[in-house]
Amino acid sequence: MKSLFSNSSRKRNWLIAITSFIAFSIIYGFILFETSKHSITVILDGEEQTLSTRAASVEEILQDLDVAFNEKDYVYPALDSKVTNHMQVIWEPAKQVQLTVGEEIISVWTTADTVEELLREQDITLAENDQVTPKLSEQLAKDTKVQIQKAFAVKVNDGGEEKEVWSVSTTVADFLKQQGFTLGELDRVEPGLDKLISQNDGIQIIRVEKVTDVVEESTDYAVVTQKDSSLEKGVEKVVQSGKSGKVKKEYEVIKENGKEVDRKLVTEEVVEKAEDKIVAVGTKVVTAQVSRGTTSSSAPSSSAREFYVSATAYTAFCNGCSGVTATGIDLRANPNSKVIAVDPSVIPLGTKVWVEGYGYAVAADTGSAIKGNKIDLFFSSKSDALAFGRKNVLIKILD
Repeated sequence: MKSLFSNSSRKRNWLIAITSFIAFSIIYGFILFETSKHSITVILDGEEQTLSTRAASVEEILQDLDVAFNEKDYVYPALDSKVTNHMQVIWEPAKQVQLTVGEEIISVWTTADTVEELLREQDITLAENDQVTPKLSEQLAKDTKVQIQKAFAVKVNDGGEEKEVWSVSTTVADFLKQQGFTLGELDRVEPGLDKLISQNDGIQIIRVEKVTDVVEESTDYAVVTQKDSSLEKGVEKVVQSGKSGKVKKEYEVIKENGKEVDRKLVTEEVVEKAEDKIVAVGTKVVTAQVSRGTTSSSAPSSSAREFYVSATAYTAFCNGCSGVTATGIDLRANPNSKVIAVDPSVIPLGTKVWVEGYGYAVAADTGSAIKGNKIDLFFSSKSDALAFGRKNVLIKILD
């Protein structure tokens, strides 16, 4: 009986020992498991959390957290870094943005937060007048489109004044607005306002103004001839001197860059009327001329004063000739007149003369080259004047 009790006691002790060992192992293993974890801080796309992990590397941490990461993402520290207690893990997903520089368009993966950080990341330097859209401080988001417009020099001729202005590719209208150029109602721009500006282009601003110009102008008088039977045929006498009139004219003047390009008469007002020049033309036939010989070229009586002169010839249409003599005879209207030009200090104007080879005439004109014993004979025909040439002839003074 005692032996039976002793065996039972030993079995119970053995069972207790085994149970105690198992319990100790479990507790020890739990303690060992818990103490092998690391306490870390994880920042995922800006959101922070603290956790305990048994992961051996940063990559395992992200896998445990079901983070779908790729090589473009920002991970700190590196994926193969060993996990240590109290370490900080940062993960930022990369964003795909469209970057346009001039004519080049590229797709970029980036973890930059702002446009400015993106340009720095891509090693892009901006010049002073370059333009970026959106602004440098703008936050980047997925599918953000960043455009960089490189500035270039544009020559602007503003009303004749040359300027050099920096610009990006834009329309002429937008360029002028951005640069502070204002256009008047009549101003023109070349090329047109809707045209795109490119490098090496130039812009012409033609400043157009419309002004009013009021001037007074003289008007010529008319020459009126009247027949006068009291005057010898071929003789003319000024009855009334002509007087020029005045007219006020108002013009609409167009100027481009300060220079007149067009003038249009708007109104016209007579300020002072012109007075006609009235010339009496003789119709009386002088019979005495016929009685001196059988033809008009016959020599007069020997009682007349006579001497030799150097004679030339002219017409009413010679260069610089007005066609009107110094005494007012209109030779163009009276082509059959017998008139000579003289030096009044030798032969007074109005003197009746006879010229060898020419006939009876009146000294009614002068000339700058007719000095001393020189005369100039009027011929209605240029060919007759040229045929006469220059010669010495006898002249007789009749009165």
